[in-house]
Amino acid sequence: MSTENQNKNKEHYDRLYNDGQVSNILHWVNNLDTFLNSVTTTEISWFAIYKDNFRDRLAGKKVLEMGCGDCTNAAVMAALGAEVYANDIADSSGRIIERLNENYEFKHPIKFISGDFIKNNLEGNQFDFVIGKAFLHHLEIPLEERFLKETARLLIPDGEARFFEPAVNLQFLDVLRWHVPVGNRPSKFQKEKFREWKNNDPHPDRSFSSKHFEIAGRKFFKEVEIHPLVTLERFSRLYKWGEKKNRFKQWALKAEQKLPYVLNRSLTRSQLIIYRKPQL
Repeated sequence: MSTENQNKNKEHYDRLYNDGQVSNILHWVNNLDTFLNSVTTTEISWFAIYKDNFRDRLAGKKVLEMGCGDCTNAAVMAALGAEVYANDIADSSGRIIERLNENYEFKHPIKFISGDFIKNNLEGNQFDFVIGKAFLHHLEIPLEERFLKETARLLIPDGEARFFEPAVNLQFLDVLRWHVPVGNRPSKFQKEKFREWKNNDPHPDRSFSSKHFEIAGRKFFKEVEIHPLVTLERFSRLYKWGEKKNRFKQWALKAEQKLPYVLNRSLTRSQLIIYRKPQL
């Protein structure tokens, strides 16, 4: 990440995350089963990270989350019994964690690691899991390589890294995507508005292909798995927010797992990347 892009990320997320999130997180961890049963069946990043009974594997484990953001996932993992270390470049994430520790009796209080992850000064070979929820795509590729190397250093020999990231495996779908307005992102047809949005966007231009993440991971891990997601769920955007949309998401996320892998991989919009057996 260039210094300019790093500063852009810090400013963006310091604005985005604030103490107002704390009351919501406390409500969710106090109603943990209800919350997880909902988000892991309707929200893509939660469905991905918690795929294959991840929630049942956390108790008593030592977990590091890169880019903890609004700290919701860090709090959920800690409430499930994990010893959680959470890192973010945004100072506001640290303030949220401080408030959470003051207001919820975690078995292990969440430990915040502030600033540049590469300068974490953590002892190696100590974490069962390293988690990144929509994190790697914020990094320029040379820096991503350093992060993956550091991930391998921090994991125990049978540890596991799990990253949820966007996926672009068909170029024409990517071209189409930029011309469809989503949220505060204007269509590329709106040249001036799109240029202004792009200048403020904290994400660098880089590859999000599954092949890229496979090649990048094999430099530091013996085992690499790519789970394509959101082949069918992407059509949930045709629905307005509400129960009908959620029912479609629940159906789609189950149904697309039965599609041929080659089809899912080609059409996927997101992916779960799993790295195991670190090697340095």
